[in-house]
Amino acid sequence: LEARVPALKDIVFHAKLGTQFERVERMEALAGEIAKLIGADEAKAKRAARLCKADLVSGTVGEFPEVQGVMGRYFALNDKEDAAVADAVRDHYRPQGQGDAPPTSPVSVAVALADKLDTLVCFFTIGEKPTGSKDPFALRRAALGVVNTVLSADLRLPLVGAWLLHFAIVQAALRARPALAAAQTAVETVSQFADTALIAKVKEVANRSMNPQQWLDKDFDRFVVFSEELLGFIADRLKVALRDKGVRHDLIDAVFALGGQDDLTLIVRRVEALQSFLKTEDGKNLLAGYKRALNILKIEEAKEKKKDAKHAGFTGKPDVALLEAPQEIELFKTLAIANDLIASEVAQERFEEAMRAMSRLRAPVDAFFDKVTVNADNPKLRENRLKLLSEIRDAMHTVADFSKIEG
Repeated sequence: LEARVPALKDIVFHAKLGTQFERVERMEALAGEIAKLIGADEAKAKRAARLCKADLVSGTVGEFPEVQGVMGRYFALNDKEDAAVADAVRDHYRPQGQGDAPPTSPVSVAVALADKLDTLVCFFTIGEKPTGSKDPFALRRAALGVVNTVLSADLRLPLVGAWLLHFAIVQAALRARPALAAAQTAVETVSQFADTALIAKVKEVANRSMNPQQWLDKDFDRFVVFSEELLGFIADRLKVALRDKGVRHDLIDAVFALGGQDDLTLIVRRVEALQSFLKTEDGKNLLAGYKRALNILKIEEAKEKKKDAKHAGFTGKPDVALLEAPQEIELFKTLAIANDLIASEVAQERFEEAMRAMSRLRAPVDAFFDKVTVNADNPKLRENRLKLLSEIRDAMHTVADFSKIEG
């Protein structure tokens, strides 16, 4: 197989993205990074990625394209390659469609994800995105493959981190094909941030550390835009993957709306806890209370905006001295306790416990709306009570954006 790799230079992957040889070099770099993130053998993952497309130049695959990967595995075993490498050469195409199981071995998973992420990042980078029913590059299938592979293996893979690394590789490769020296510099610079979605921090370091010819400001701005688009695209595929399991699509939207949500396994755990909570009486009633608070805030904030376009909303802590009714005093106290509990549980990824902490708000929220007039005649009391409603909204948004939830 190794001897066949150079012949990939004669096979065009896409006019704007180079040859299959260049694609393999991108995949090799990305597979190594993913392997480190998921605990797979880095050397084997990079080796498998280098060899995974080599059977495309064989006469057998040329005659029978459906055996691509399968023949590659036979060639690899014949060359005495490691069994995990050979299996990854075969399995990196999986899953290829509905009913096809994702790969399970760590090396195969790393290469399969590198293959699909390369496809997604490259085509989104050059603006070739699916439109309507048209999807000439099978990007929906690639995205669903990423979702199913990550969830099946219960991986903790930050997608934005992986995309950022690959974006650097793609951008450098497009400037200096076929050499990837610039890409390696990009990988080394940003790899320390592979486990975070703090784009601004990466941008700051990248712009400070790298030659502008290797990483241009406009490139990073484009990454931020397409990253948001790609996360939305992945979210749609996640809905498809979870639909058969009875998971509501609006709950997925509610979690993605928080921002910075690119760990699919963690998203699913949060969504499942949210769905269970909303089936309880506390959950149903608290959602109703939230929506009531949100509607009041929207109306009153709109009024203030008309008076003063710079009005920032009813932010800031309520003034304890202005709390008069027993119900608003109790709500204030409960919010103070619940806020800390919810934040702590979410930070520890204990989402069911976070929901239980949030359920503490149900009774005081109900009592507040039952006994307290939010729009009091006294403007200071009114503003203070609207700040309390804002606190309810903020507390619940620690878990999910409840405004996205139907019902």
